[in-house]
Amino acid sequence: MSGSRKPLLIVEDDPALQKQMQWAFEQYEAVVASDRETAVAQLRRYEPAVVTMDLGLPPRPDDPAEGFKLLEEIHALAPETKVIVLTGQNDRVNALKAIGLGAHDFCTKPFEPELLTWTIDRAFRVHELQEENRRLQLATQSPAMSGIITRDPEMQRICRTIEKVAPTSATVLILGESGTGKELLARALHDLSPRRANRFVAINCAAIPDTLLESELFGYEKGAFTGAARQTIGKIETAANGTLFLDEIGDLPTSLQAKILRFLQERVIERVGGRQEIPVDVRIVCATHQSLKDLIVEGKFREDLYYRLAEIVVDVPPLRARKPDTALLAHSFVRRFAAEQRRGVMTLLPDAIDAIEAHAWPGNVRELENVIKRAVIMAEGQKIGAGDMGLAASETDAAMLNLRQVRDEAEKGAVVRVLSRVNGNLSKAAELLGVSRPTLYDLMDRFGLR
Repeated sequence: MSGSRKPLLIVEDDPALQKQMQWAFEQYEAVVASDRETAVAQLRRYEPAVVTMDLGLPPRPDDPAEGFKLLEEIHALAPETKVIVLTGQNDRVNALKAIGLGAHDFCTKPFEPELLTWTIDRAFRVHELQEENRRLQLATQSPAMSGIITRDPEMQRICRTIEKVAPTSATVLILGESGTGKELLARALHDLSPRRANRFVAINCAAIPDTLLESELFGYEKGAFTGAARQTIGKIETAANGTLFLDEIGDLPTSLQAKILRFLQERVIERVGGRQEIPVDVRIVCATHQSLKDLIVEGKFREDLYYRLAEIVVDVPPLRARKPDTALLAHSFVRRFAAEQRRGVMTLLPDAIDAIEAHAWPGNVRELENVIKRAVIMAEGQKIGAGDMGLAASETDAAMLNLRQVRDEAEKGAVVRVLSRVNGNLSKAAELLGVSRPTLYDLMDRFGLR
């Protein structure tokens, strides 16, 4: 195919008319097909943006049924492709039916070359505008979720939950093991909310001694205790009109839990050593790796505080439960750290990908990130192997990734895993799966993987 001309698929069973149309539309790379099967094959091969087709096709040229069937197949395989149907002068009923089945436009036969050329040019332009609009939408989407890389259905569901909850003022509790990205989700909640112009303030309840945590949260007045030389506002006030993220809320001292509960109920605070009630408008987002319900049973966490914090609960799965994401994240980290360390373009070898997928990752995404960063620094060349990461090589049968060898419920898993292994390269993914690119697009749409 010529790199300078766009492919145009012409579906016509009359050889003379085929040649006439090829000559008339020489500004395009005209690809011809005489029947439905050939047309589908050409569609898969060339992925044209525009198709012209006669409804009357073999084996019964006088019956439009074959043409309608082809139209439905084109719409299923390549929904963005613009189909222009050619019909007889008195065949308006079938023309309208074709439009109802997804055809972009229709022209009557015998056609005027100038009119059909104009119709084809317009179809190409509409296709280009839609593609440009899609690219602009992707480019202008909020960057809030840009740091969350996933193809896992459960993580995608969590991201949709974050998007729904963000515009509200609901208190959100994020549960999950250490290193799963709880703070990343908390920041996304803030960045997608009406409060994004104000501050996002994070405090780790486990990292500050109990004796200092109260003054850190609520602030203190001058002379409240030895060393309090001036009035100091706390994290809650600092986050006014923004978002306060309380990480490791399960480690909050019992002495402070009642004070936090009162703040959540009344939305007022008192600084340490102060007597004045100060109203503060702030959204609270909490996170913990512990089971708060177990802590309640043990008497270490207030049940009434739990229900105040758990208006919306988001449970983040560990990385070992998100197998499709391991290779995907690894590729992303390699690109990032290679750029930071000025190592040029670095790639993961197949044995490295197999080792990544086989490892349990008890430290979750944080552990994977550290392993990849070390590998980027220590690798001798531009290729990273399992040994560079300190992981044992794993035996994986690449043939098992071919879509033809999986059935029904395994389809989605195979597609997701292959997309992760090839770092989003759709041509390589289609080759591994043994399907055409249009078929892969169809599968990605069906499984919500776009």
